[in-house]
Amino acid sequence: MVESIARVRHIRVTPQKARRVVALIKGKQAEEALAILKFAQQSASEPIYKLVHSAIANARVAADKDGEYLDESDLYVKNAYVDEGTTLKRFQPRAQGRAFQIKKRTSHITVVLSTPEAADAAPVQTKKASK
Repeated sequence: MVESIARVRHIRVTPQKARRVVALIKGKQAEEALAILKFAQQSASEPIYKLVHSAIANARVAADKDGEYLDESDLYVKNAYVDEGTTLKRFQPRAQGRAFQIKKRTSHITVVLSTPEAADAAPVQTKKASK
């Protein structure tokens, strides 16, 4: 079983908007997730597309390092989540000398790809009762 992780930190996309895009690809095949992200309208889909593509490359490197065979069509998105990053605080001038705070939010996005478990395909052996 090959498992790979790809992360991007401090990306200038709000976590709320990134979570909507990440929800589209959870549990899908990696190639299908790339196709969904390529044609998604949201602006957060481009960095997530690059992240899934990077996770596929990480899986290829991990399989080569372990000497395992990797069929990229077997990879699926095991987990994907978005955490809140640092918030950039900016100020906009308002009337009568006041200042209005603008919060520019960032995200930390993580994608975990995996191949299906080999144990799921193997039959389970049970102990026979002895007399």
